[in-house]
Amino acid sequence: MRPLFYLNKYFFKYRVYLGLGIIFIVCSNIFAILIAPIVRTSIDSMIANVKLYRVLNISPEIITSEISKMALFFGGLVLASAIIKGIFMYFMRQTVIVMSRYIEYDLKNEIFEQYQKLGASFYSKNYTGDLMNRISEDVSQVRMYLGPAVMYTINLIALFILVISVMISINPTITLYVLIPLPILSISIYYVSEIINKRSSVLQAKLSGITTFVQESFSGIRVLKSFASESHFTKKFQIQSDDYKSQYMKLVQVNALFFPLTMMLVGLSVIITIYFGGKQVIAGTFSFGNIAEYVIYVNMLTWPVASLGWVTSIIQRASASQERINHFLEEKPENREGIDTFEFNKDIRIEQVNFAYDQVNVLSDISFEIKKGQTIGIIGTTGSGKSTLASLLMRLYAPTSGSIQIDGKDISTLDLPSYRSLFGYVPQDIFLFSESIRNNILFGSEVPQTEEDIERITQLTDVWEDIQGFTKKLDTVLGERGITLSGGQKQRVAIARALIRDPEILILDDSLSAVDTHTERVIKSNLKSFGQDKTMLLISHRVSTVEDADFIVVLDEGRIVEKGSPSELLLQNGMFAEMVKTQNAQNQTV
Repeated sequence: MRPLFYLNKYFFKYRVYLGLGIIFIVCSNIFAILIAPIVRTSIDSMIANVKLYRVLNISPEIITSEISKMALFFGGLVLASAIIKGIFMYFMRQTVIVMSRYIEYDLKNEIFEQYQKLGASFYSKNYTGDLMNRISEDVSQVRMYLGPAVMYTINLIALFILVISVMISINPTITLYVLIPLPILSISIYYVSEIINKRSSVLQAKLSGITTFVQESFSGIRVLKSFASESHFTKKFQIQSDDYKSQYMKLVQVNALFFPLTMMLVGLSVIITIYFGGKQVIAGTFSFGNIAEYVIYVNMLTWPVASLGWVTSIIQRASASQERINHFLEEKPENREGIDTFEFNKDIRIEQVNFAYDQVNVLSDISFEIKKGQTIGIIGTTGSGKSTLASLLMRLYAPTSGSIQIDGKDISTLDLPSYRSLFGYVPQDIFLFSESIRNNILFGSEVPQTEEDIERITQLTDVWEDIQGFTKKLDTVLGERGITLSGGQKQRVAIARALIRDPEILILDDSLSAVDTHTERVIKSNLKSFGQDKTMLLISHRVSTVEDADFIVVLDEGRIVEKGSPSELLLQNGMFAEMVKTQNAQNQTV
């Protein structure tokens, strides 16, 4: 249960609910226990009265009438006790179960907040399906521990203390015989819980795998269908489902064996009660009412003892889930704190920056300068490290060595939200939310925007006319990841989202690759008029995207092979000049 100790802070936070819950559980059990003495008293009283009436030679009709009155009286007491017990059980659930829901709410918020704090490196190493499983299925398993498991455990402890205390006060010898099966039950639980824990851990891992597979299948459904791979993916899903079912059945087998064993041991206690109680009745030291009372006590213990295996299973599953959650919560978040206020007035310097991912060098000895108001072009072949450089500038990753400075201050020392507010970033992999076009564009704005502002920005990105072609125009709701739009439309909406926040630094990472040459020229011309005092980084493998930049950096295999103005690079007759010739020839052929 060590992983579950993390939740103790929440028990303390909601200690009032927990404390009241314990009080209601105890009160509920007190009134439940009262039923047994009432039954004992009623049986013994009726037997004694029947004997007395017969000695006094009272008519059977009167005896029947008196016994009926006694039965009605004691029955009323039993009913009253049961009703009061039920009322306390209601309040018990309204405190303990409600507490578990509050903790579930807080835990999900804590996990989601941790999601927001973690850097890009964490997400590049973890599957989306697994992350979703932790905040949904794992938290649900933990809630079962926080609610039902805690409630039944406290109920079991309270009931055992109260019932066994009463039983010992009546007859210690018979009580000892009745409790003989319980140590056997405890030993069984000890060994079975170990098996449940191991199999629960395996089960949760399998479930994460299925969630990841399904999530990826849905995200890539267009590719899946275009390649007619439905049957292949169905078979893979079937294999994973069968594996999960196999693991789950192993867990069910343990529970299937455990519950009958529990009931058998409890039933054995009833037989012992009747046997030894009967002998004591013959000896005159026990009454028929006591036997009935003991049978009620044993039956009262039946469900709590039987539920012990179920509670143990819940706790073991919750422990496995909480261990996965703890491992995630222990991940070190991005360093977001730093100097609160700073301004971008001069330049950004990249000095001898190296970056390796999983011990593979991606960038080596990168050094250049970005002056405020400049348009910088970063060009290179696929896999040359262009997007990685943009991620380093955005502080999505930290350099392995070297430094990036803005106006002489290392960006790692700056307040992260303030620093990123400088940027308008359009990544290579465009992501649009399943929201309206309006909301997707306004997502990039931190201040209220008017309809005119949205129109102006979308005209700059040459997507206004496309939007007007939709029935609901700006209020058109996009499908998942913007599936409603074409590739070029998604890119232009994403650029509008970046521009509407009026950034000081605009980074376009291959963000014009899906538009034609004419549209690209229109957008670049509009960007010049929009951002005369803005700093822009145009990242692409196409020469046409960067040809008008003030300064161009050419990357190849993670290294800078050339840098300078477009005219200077053409005179060098190096890699950039070769790319210009090759791409111009391709355009002429087309």
